[in-house]
Order: sequence, then C-alpha cells, then structure tokens
Amino acid sequence: MNYLSRSYKDNCDPCNNIKKENNCKTIIKCSCPNSTTLPAATVLGTTFTLTSLTLNTGGLKDPCVKLEFSSNLVAAVAFTGTVSFQVFKQCGNQVTPIPVGPASTFDLVALVASETFSFFVCDCDCNCFDDCCNYTVVATVTSAVTVGTLAINNATLGAIATCGSSC
Repeated sequence: MNYLSRSYKDNCDPCNNIKKENNCKTIIKCSCPNSTTLPAATVLGTTFTLTSLTLNTGGLKDPCVKLEFSSNLVAAVAFTGTVSFQVFKQCGNQVTPIPVGPASTFDLVALVASETFSFFVCDCDCNCFDDCCNYTVVATVTSAVTVGTLAINNATLGAIATCGSSC
C-alpha cells in the first residue's frame, strides 16, 4: 500500500455501502453426494433429479447465492447422447420450481471412460428470499435417444450466500 491508496474510496463497490453494524453473514452449504444412472436408450425429454439442498436466506438482506454443481460422468459402455443440466428453485408457496440461470449442455460422443462436469450459476432474485428455498439440479436428455449407459457420480450442489447490494 502506498501513500496515495490510503484515501482511495470506491463508490461503485456495494460492499462499501454495507455498514459494519449490519453484520452481514455468509452461508456455505453443500448437498450430500448422489449418483444416478441414465439407462441405455433413454428418450428425449426424460429427466433425472441429481441432487438438491435447502437454503434459508431469511437472515440476509438482499441475498445473492452462488450455486456450484460438480459431478463425475462415467460410461461403462460407450455412451453417446446430449444431456442438459439445469438448477431449479422452489421457495415457500411456489407450486412449480423455476429455473435459475441458463441450462448447461454436455454433448457426449462415444464416451468410454470418465469425465468431470461442473458449472455455476448465481441467484440474486430478490423476489423469492423471504424463507427457505429448495435448489435442485435436474438432468434432461436433449438428444433423440441415448446409446449406452451413463453414470452421473458424486453429483454435489454447493451454495454460498451473502448480502447483496440492492434489488
């Protein structure tokens, strides 16, 4: 730090707007690892729930949640197909889950070993954070039909939530 940086103030940084007395918490939570197998000849539109976690952000002001999904894709027999992965959330009295961020698509052509797959999305939608929300990762077959079997092992969803700047 030099003598010029002592007086530096970044007015664009939302963290500078959080007062010390607010005592903004950070929540870190992970789901239990889960495994699912997509059988041979799975057809277009078939869905599989991979993992989920429940997160209570009620104590956070304008919360923002970073969701990280990771898994290990293992093909016992050469697997060919396209699978899309999507995070959904369902809070309070919502009847149907709503998507969070874009879907991540994984196109596999004759996978015969294992490969890791991960992605992250952020959920800073301030309209739904008055209670607990359940986040779920769903895999959907998006190719006409799959060839071979695919095991999605150690599917884990992690969440980091903290106070946001403002809705």
